[in-house]
Amino acid sequence: MNHTYHTWMRYFTPGPVHHRLGLVCLGVGLQYGALPPVGPRTLDHHVAMVICSGGGWYQLPDGRRHTVTAPALVWLLPGVPHQYGADPDTGWDEAFVDFTGPATTTYTELGYIEPDRPVVPLGDSGPARAVVTRIARAARVGNPLLEVETGAAVHELLVALRRSRADLAPDGDPVLQALARDAYLPLSVAEHAARLGMTPTELRTAVRRGSGCSPKDYLLSIRLGRAKELLAATELPVAAVARRVGYDDPAYFSRLFTRRVGLAPIRFREQQSRTVPGGWSQQIPDPSDPPMLGACEGDVEEAGVR
Repeated sequence: MNHTYHTWMRYFTPGPVHHRLGLVCLGVGLQYGALPPVGPRTLDHHVAMVICSGGGWYQLPDGRRHTVTAPALVWLLPGVPHQYGADPDTGWDEAFVDFTGPATTTYTELGYIEPDRPVVPLGDSGPARAVVTRIARAARVGNPLLEVETGAAVHELLVALRRSRADLAPDGDPVLQALARDAYLPLSVAEHAARLGMTPTELRTAVRRGSGCSPKDYLLSIRLGRAKELLAATELPVAAVARRVGYDDPAYFSRLFTRRVGLAPIRFREQQSRTVPGGWSQQIPDPSDPPMLGACEGDVEEAGVR
């Protein structure tokens, strides 16, 4: 077990006039290695702790532990008891900034700071780490612009962290939700990424963290799931079903469906066919508003359901 670690940090106290800038930086630090556990403790200010490599844990006041796997953001919030620590075998690479100010309320309302989510997966820790490094450089002794320069950088850090969240696109949409919305458009993975303001690598990281698969497989699962619904619940021709889920070539769609589902589209439809009360509906079901099957007490009894 390796207990070696390295740490550098600086703390300072901005004056009242600097607090009127909205955010002020109270401290900055860069640490790496098998850092010793911290806490239990309670702070009176915010800390954004960026874990760039390695892993560890974060413990909530009720005793529940979150696993922390880099890249990740750990929020330490004022008034909230907490404990955390790096894995004693692997350690972690940590960059942190202590800050406070009236603008923290606004950033929380906007979703940049999330009190209910102390551990946030990041697609890339590089941009946030770069901002922390600039704050560390500004913290040199004798810098006459210290308070203003570091305060401005805290605003920049919150933006960088927001853009780096692995589960959100830069425009604020949850990545998986945005992909599902556009799943039937004839777009490549690179084009989906561009629509979300992300690089293909960022999109792949976000989707894999959220769904456990690649963007291509995630999009395919949505398309095929919708195709199954249309085949089972409508009498649309296979070619029309293919077009509805984003495939202009019905032969290609049939081959893909057969390979992934194990049945040809026509065979799948035959397998799903059954007699239902009221017969077939010509209305295509809306995935966001599924039809409900209900019965009054008399109908249930008559149907033999006890």
